[in-house]
Amino acid sequence: MADEEPVRKKSCKDHPSFLYTARAPVNIAVVKYWGKRDEKLILPVNSSLSVTLNQDELCTTTTVVASPDFPCDSLWINGREQPIADAPRIQNCLFRIRDKCQLESPQRWQELKDCHLHIASKNNFPTAAGLASSASGHACLVFLLSKLFHLKCELSGLARQGSGSACRSIYGGFVVWSKGEHEDGTDSIAKQIMPSEHWPSLRILILVVNDQKKSTSSTEGMKRSVQTSELLQLRATYCVPQRMKNMEEAIIHKDFETFAELTMKESNQFHAVCQDTYPPIEPPYLSTTSHSIIQLVTAYNQYHKNTKVAYTFDAGPNAVLFLQEKDVSEMAALIQHFFPPLDTKGFIKGIPIQEIPKLSKDLLESMAMYPVPSSIKYIISTKVGNGPSMIAMDSDEHLLNEDGLPH
Repeated sequence: MADEEPVRKKSCKDHPSFLYTARAPVNIAVVKYWGKRDEKLILPVNSSLSVTLNQDELCTTTTVVASPDFPCDSLWINGREQPIADAPRIQNCLFRIRDKCQLESPQRWQELKDCHLHIASKNNFPTAAGLASSASGHACLVFLLSKLFHLKCELSGLARQGSGSACRSIYGGFVVWSKGEHEDGTDSIAKQIMPSEHWPSLRILILVVNDQKKSTSSTEGMKRSVQTSELLQLRATYCVPQRMKNMEEAIIHKDFETFAELTMKESNQFHAVCQDTYPPIEPPYLSTTSHSIIQLVTAYNQYHKNTKVAYTFDAGPNAVLFLQEKDVSEMAALIQHFFPPLDTKGFIKGIPIQEIPKLSKDLLESMAMYPVPSSIKYIISTKVGNGPSMIAMDSDEHLLNEDGLPH
């Protein structure tokens, strides 16, 4: 990877094209964002805080090719062409980026003003299944276009207007998205509070329960919550401000017990808001397996008389577990025991877990659970990661060729 300046590529068309590719990470909120006070500007009802995940395990890769030979802007997502007219937030992003280029980089604008863009994007993880694919996707696009159009402005505010959570994927490590106070949203931006290397012992296990698109989108669900949930308003006013302070302190001081407790309370309250919504979000984002994972984590912490693992769930049934590196092997063994796959080969993806220990009878009995085979599809083992990065020109990771067509 490199932040090198891509050169103009002479294609079979009449004019040179510009080809850029980047990767951007997923982020998982530990203080949740749920609800907008302004739908058009995508301004949240409360601030939020997230952990950026390592891109080797979860990321969006996006390629853009700019050429005056293209008749219009075109879009491919996960290998399938999609009408860009059906993606108003992407259109809005392109409009804002081009507008900024005219004002801030007029020389570059002269090179690109007659160009249309071909954009291809793909995820290496399930899309629209509650794993923040829209966040990494929009962050990747904004970051990439800023390089293409030679912009040096603050990017999280632009990313926010594609997908709220995308503003947090502009940075690595631990990131705060301030809700802001200004009506125009200029102060509703993200900032890194600690880099990825700050807490090297922190590890993440993602338990993929369902990798299909969820029935109720986050956009639809949170809009209904804002309109009908009194709990959402109480949470935003009375709970979140103090939790933001406590969570930031826990991260700075690497206080895992406080971090874990707040993470689980936030997840619980978020899903309580979803059920307080009227009509409630059905089917619920949490599945029977999700509740079994909560039961397992709760029993495990009680057995050790210490908070060793934290769960959190976004708008979907898939669990994200935070834990210390020393506890990863034992937790992975428990998951394999109580949610046994048909075939253990490929069940754990990502960062290898070296040894799966034999579990004591006392520990297994204390869980008070029965195994439920095949209820978890697979585990993604990962860690805290960095923000977006450019892909080198000589890489084979580009999704489009120099003529702007998918490989």
